[in-house]
Amino acid sequence: MDLAFTPEELAFRDEIRTWVKDNLPADISHKVHNAMRLTRDDMQRWAKILGKKGWLGWGWPTQFGGPGWNAIQKHLFEEECALAGAPRVVPFGPVMVAPVIMAFGNAEQHKRFLPGIASGEVWWSQGYSEPGSGSDLASLKTRAERVGDKYIVNGQKTWTTLGQYGEWIFCLVRTSTDGKPQTGISFLLIDMKSPGITVRPIKLLDGECEVNEVWFDNVEVPAENLVGEENKGWNYAKHLLAHERTNIADVNRAKRELERLKRIAKAEGVYDDLRFRDEIAKLEVDIVALEMLVLRVLSAEKSGKNSLDIAGLLKIKGSEIQQRYTELMMQAAGPFALPFIFEAMDAGWQGDFPGGVVANAPLAANYFNMRKTTIYGGSNEVQRNIVAQTVLG
Repeated sequence: MDLAFTPEELAFRDEIRTWVKDNLPADISHKVHNAMRLTRDDMQRWAKILGKKGWLGWGWPTQFGGPGWNAIQKHLFEEECALAGAPRVVPFGPVMVAPVIMAFGNAEQHKRFLPGIASGEVWWSQGYSEPGSGSDLASLKTRAERVGDKYIVNGQKTWTTLGQYGEWIFCLVRTSTDGKPQTGISFLLIDMKSPGITVRPIKLLDGECEVNEVWFDNVEVPAENLVGEENKGWNYAKHLLAHERTNIADVNRAKRELERLKRIAKAEGVYDDLRFRDEIAKLEVDIVALEMLVLRVLSAEKSGKNSLDIAGLLKIKGSEIQQRYTELMMQAAGPFALPFIFEAMDAGWQGDFPGGVVANAPLAANYFNMRKTTIYGGSNEVQRNIVAQTVLG
């Protein structure tokens, strides 16, 4: 196993770096590097720039309009985007539902849904978790009853990230109560403009409404929006969750945020504290170790082996690292680790106070927000059980 990049891969990285530098809007990059609030327009604008280039579906094969990159090229693309200060691509369309549609959808669904995802024109949301059905997702209760050529959907989803912007949502719904809970679940694509859908934002600890409740009250969904076979949705969900957990590791953002942590520590005068610098060093070692693990996965994938069987391990370490760097940033800034002050942020103010630096203002908000990472995508406790079963049998 060779973890070094080839000359061709290094040349590819230089090509990506140059393109991102020339095309990433400076105002968006500034917001990302300083953890300022990104609007829907910011995220959509970058998505459409990538879409125009044909790179929003950077992990897609050429037969579906993607660049056909291998695992290493995809990693280098993600790394260069992150280090340049590009917003993290909202994954629900290009990273999560698109591979499911490609693998299990029919030709008509390919033609109907994939172009809007690839261009960045259509915003997708994820409808998985429900009240009482999070880590135990198979216990979900949202019901879809087949009536002629449509399904009637009733129930509730929760923690729907950025669902207030959603135009389409992919949902796990119960179509049968026979047998094991996993065997009665189907995968539906639902237009969020359909009558009977209500989206209710949930205000989080950081003051933002990043997640939502989504209610379905006799929502009519054409049967042609069923992906694959009825009652086989659990298999499709597992396919999707493996991609989600690998994506959550997000080692490239961790590398960028490590440098930001160092800047904040130096600006606040704590970088010379040997105990605090020890904590930064330990974090850096763990980020390097996570990167090596990611590269091992990529090396396995490049050689044709299954790289998703340790997705849970990547999720565990990546999410814990995200929590640690936000915590250290807040400790470094001390009283300047302010939460979002919405009126001030909207007016363009960011950390303009004695002793503060531009990177400090939303640090507490980021800290609170990252408490979720060890829970979503399958809680880390559950992932440890899965890893143990994989290793020990």
